[in-house]
Amino acid sequence: MSSELITPITPSTRRLRVAASVGAILAVLIVAAGFAARAVEARQLRHWTDAQAILSVQVIQPVSSTSGAKLDLPGRLEAYTRAPLYARVNGYLKTWQVDIGAHVKVGQLLATIETPDLDQQLLQARADLASAQANAQLADTTAKRWQAMLASDSVSRQDVDQRTADFAAKQALVQAAKANVERLVATKEFARIVAPFDGVVTARDTDVGALINAGSSTGPELFEVANVTKLRVYVQIPQTYAPRIHVGSTAQLSVPEYPDRSFTATVIAAADSVNAASGSTLLQLLVDNHNAQLLPGSFATVRFDLPADPHALRVPANALVFDEHGLRVATIDATHRVKFKVVKITHDFGASVEIGSGLAANDQVIANPPDALNDGDQVRVASAGAQPHA
Repeated sequence: MSSELITPITPSTRRLRVAASVGAILAVLIVAAGFAARAVEARQLRHWTDAQAILSVQVIQPVSSTSGAKLDLPGRLEAYTRAPLYARVNGYLKTWQVDIGAHVKVGQLLATIETPDLDQQLLQARADLASAQANAQLADTTAKRWQAMLASDSVSRQDVDQRTADFAAKQALVQAAKANVERLVATKEFARIVAPFDGVVTARDTDVGALINAGSSTGPELFEVANVTKLRVYVQIPQTYAPRIHVGSTAQLSVPEYPDRSFTATVIAAADSVNAASGSTLLQLLVDNHNAQLLPGSFATVRFDLPADPHALRVPANALVFDEHGLRVATIDATHRVKFKVVKITHDFGASVEIGSGLAANDQVIANPPDALNDGDQVRVASAGAQPHA
């Protein structure tokens, strides 16, 4: 039996090379895919990190005011007409007919003054008038006689002229005496204290037997009469609001004795000048008081509903920034960069404020800006914030 040599079957060198090449290519592709995936992930991570590094803010748009502010100010009530009554004659109070709270009519007798000194002066003045009239009558008779004698050349023209001039002088004395009597009679009328107009007696500072001195500088006030069917209200308005309140504007008046009620008052006059000490101007209002519920001399709270300022803008109060640069708001421009603007507040409504200057209607205002925000910072707008109430 012959033995045959068995040769092992081995793959060809070509086939091995192809397999090795394919394996190497696959390995390179796998490694490249890994690197590519890592690069994409790194790029995404970098973009996400950069995006997170930009501050996200909410923006709001300023709105125009549709209603004005409510201005509460202290006011003082005064009678529409008030007259303190003083004596014009000296004497003693004889009687008084009315007391405080009494309603009186014009010309009604309030009190009577006893004037013994004035009565004696009047008697003397009348006696002087009678004496002057008698002297004038005698001078008239004498002048007429001398005029008659002049026709017969019994007296000179000079003597006649003297008698005629004496009669004229006596007539002048009569007129002076008569005027003095009339003056004292008119003064005697002031012994009756009467009401100057319809009203209520708000003060009585005298009594029977009291010594009365004439004039307001030496004598006390006897009575005070006031017309309280209407009351004047005086209010000091800050000069900032003065141009927005005019004659004819209305206000609501409240007093402590009626906490649940209000009364309508109308502006009837303005001082049109600013008090240098207080920086305010005086307004006068008129309120109806026909039922006598309001008391003159009392204090009240006057509320004005101011008209809306067409140039003012409202933003939320949390949009304000107050620092060493003053009062500012943070806005963003077209490139989403921060720009701070200095503003001026005209009125604080609590949740929102009214901006008088420094802000435009088309500005985008950052709501509740962070403390670390600086001018020129890049920001990202997250979403629109709540609009301020107008």
